[in-house]
Amino acid sequence: MAGFLLIRYRHLQRKSNETSDVANVILKNLVKRFNAVTAVDKLSLEIHDREFAVLVGSSGCGKTTVLRMIAGLEPITSGEIFIGDTLVNDMDPKDRDIAMVFQNYALYPHMNVRDNMGFGLKIRKFSKEEIDARVQEAADILGIHDLLERKPKELSGGQRQRVALGRAIVRKPKVFLFDEPLSNLDAKLRVAMRAEISKLHRRLGATIIYVTHDQVEAMTMADRIFIMHKGGLQQTGMPMEVYAKPANRFVAGFIGSPAMNFIEATLVREADAWFIDAGDFRVRAPAAFNARLEPHAGRQVIFGVRPEDIAAHVSAAGAGGGNTVTARADVVETLGPEILVYLTCGPHSIVALMESPERELTEGQTLEVDMKMVKTHIFDKETSQTIV
Repeated sequence: MAGFLLIRYRHLQRKSNETSDVANVILKNLVKRFNAVTAVDKLSLEIHDREFAVLVGSSGCGKTTVLRMIAGLEPITSGEIFIGDTLVNDMDPKDRDIAMVFQNYALYPHMNVRDNMGFGLKIRKFSKEEIDARVQEAADILGIHDLLERKPKELSGGQRQRVALGRAIVRKPKVFLFDEPLSNLDAKLRVAMRAEISKLHRRLGATIIYVTHDQVEAMTMADRIFIMHKGGLQQTGMPMEVYAKPANRFVAGFIGSPAMNFIEATLVREADAWFIDAGDFRVRAPAAFNARLEPHAGRQVIFGVRPEDIAAHVSAAGAGGGNTVTARADVVETLGPEILVYLTCGPHSIVALMESPERELTEGQTLEVDMKMVKTHIFDKETSQTIV
């Protein structure tokens, strides 16, 4: 039965999009100004047909403004927006063939779930039979058939989220827009709903543009991530691509949890070897870095190492071998199979995330810290761009 409903959904979706089956979204030099404030600055990007694209960044970076401009809810200052092959700059929101799921769900409190899901179709003059059919299909896809007669106040947060999704699904749009839809849910439910939305994307084969400030959501859900900062695009790529090869210091610090450690240092060359000299410690850069470091000899740089690429050894000094640093454990947080250790090495603060050791670590204990140098990064101090 579920397979039949899914086939019927896709048939109706194709029928509703007869004019163009392509649902890519292209932004060209998009600008949005609020008086003297530039919220989005010459943003250009392309989201592919049926892609799950995530716009991620800290609060105020312009990601929600971009989403609202795509939806037609916010006028643009300049630039172009294409949905499929159609320029939609001057097109009304109702004519753009999109559906938006808001942060607060925006359900009508006096209507039951059935009427909430079908209301958008009703005002578009769909027949009662067609509305009922679409609501039933969406309810079966989302597993909320038994909730159709309830009012929003009788639903849990997760159930309200599913109703909001259902209201978007019945539209059968070219593009789904999600504006931080999980931010009002508790941590456990957010994890469950991330999986549900990812499954929904695979089942519907739709283009989804998803906005969030949570880099964990971006990493776990996206086909591609678009990282924004101060109204501009910092980097685009698959989740593990931007994690392993950040374009600059901002991306490196934003993607990954706990955040990457950053330490001011100097690049020093001795014979054929390169060293990162941070004053209170000095480590050798991998030979694979040499060619990229050559133009930066003697310069001030930012040395970056992720907490998960640090190991601490309780044994005697030098036991870690290779690039070890002596540090003091100031705080130890037990996370079950892992521990989070806040270390101090001279003026430098370092966070390490590692497997729980056989011997207990205690606060104030002196440790040998071993860094996986091949996974570290070096950034230009002036431009913040990645050197290696």
